[in-house]
Amino acid sequence: MYFDEAEIYVQSGRGGDGMVHFHREKYRPRGGPDGGDGGRGGDVILVVNPTKNTLFDFRHKSQYIADDGRPGGPNNMTGKSAKDLVVEVPPGTLVFDAETGDLLGDLVEDGQELVVAKGGRGGRGNQHFATSRNQTPRMAERGEPEESKTLRLELKMIADVGIVGVPNAGKSSLLAVVSNAKPKIADYPFTTLTPNLGVAKLDVDTILVLADIPGLIEGAHQGVGLGFSFLRHIQRTRVLIHMLDGLSEDPLSDFSQINSEMALFDEKIVEKPQIVAYNKMDLPDVQERWPEVEQALTKLGFEVIPLSTVTHENIQKLMWRAAALLDEAPEPQPVEVMPVYRAEEDPRAFEIEHTQEGWVVRGVAIERAAAMTYWEHRESVRRFQRLMDTIGVDDALREAGIEEGDTVYVGEYALEWQD
Repeated sequence: MYFDEAEIYVQSGRGGDGMVHFHREKYRPRGGPDGGDGGRGGDVILVVNPTKNTLFDFRHKSQYIADDGRPGGPNNMTGKSAKDLVVEVPPGTLVFDAETGDLLGDLVEDGQELVVAKGGRGGRGNQHFATSRNQTPRMAERGEPEESKTLRLELKMIADVGIVGVPNAGKSSLLAVVSNAKPKIADYPFTTLTPNLGVAKLDVDTILVLADIPGLIEGAHQGVGLGFSFLRHIQRTRVLIHMLDGLSEDPLSDFSQINSEMALFDEKIVEKPQIVAYNKMDLPDVQERWPEVEQALTKLGFEVIPLSTVTHENIQKLMWRAAALLDEAPEPQPVEVMPVYRAEEDPRAFEIEHTQEGWVVRGVAIERAAAMTYWEHRESVRRFQRLMDTIGVDDALREAGIEEGDTVYVGEYALEWQD
């Protein structure tokens, strides 16, 4: 289903390259280094937009790539930083790392932001590498590489009141009566295939946000009838209106079945305040059965209100009762994002693998350094060689048996070994 689940690829911008440049001015033939720094790459940021209520837009676009920072210029000019890429999501969006399954954020508040891919910093220009011993450094840094990941988005609608029940019980009809929502309504099961939101204004100070949850059937907690996708939307609601179809062969059995499915999915759902709405009271057969249904549900401790979405009988009474229960219900809490503790990795750590093509060196620091090296400048190459020696890569390669002329691969770069 595209309305409440999506998978997207995000990639931040790479930092701009620093510049190797020396000041040039008439009568100053030996100007110092003035290569500017590169600009910062753009972040990818998820932002809550309250006007959105589905993840359907991600069906048409699933890749979000921020711009790179601009390179530095002469005269110590810093390159322009890229704009952050803002991706709008509806309130109630859970953000997971698709690879690890970690929960990265629960976005519920209007305007709430989550940086999901951080832009690379700009590389330093040669102005930063001048020393008393080397006043004309011909070296600089390329921009820091981008960050990328695949995200899984999951939507749990945020509504004050959830309307639940079996298919064709009249949930969409109730939402249409009490709000300006225009859900699809027809006399057959599963007319509603996506949850609908509506706003009911009872008076100046009392406004309810309602969610019409598509009909649940037996086995919904296991995904039968798309129930698994729909049940999650009930989790954020604070009050439930349970619609009973007065024309059903056994309304009490329907009631028990729906509550069982909700409890099997999440036992906290059935702890929410619940009003039972016995629908279709405009029909004689339904009126005749009403005393029996009322007595049975009242004994179980549930409040039951007979109504008709056709004649609007007791609709206002139902809404005001829901509003009263809402005032008493606790405020919903966002899903807690638990920090994931893993063994700390030394960024300077590396590993070496001998393949048919040559020697492959893998490691966070060494691969990032290779990506930020100007290989066309000797001083930059020597700086990288010093780093290889400092963190122990050279010694490790010698111990592993590397020979003169062998190829060493670091990230995307192939180097020839010379001892």
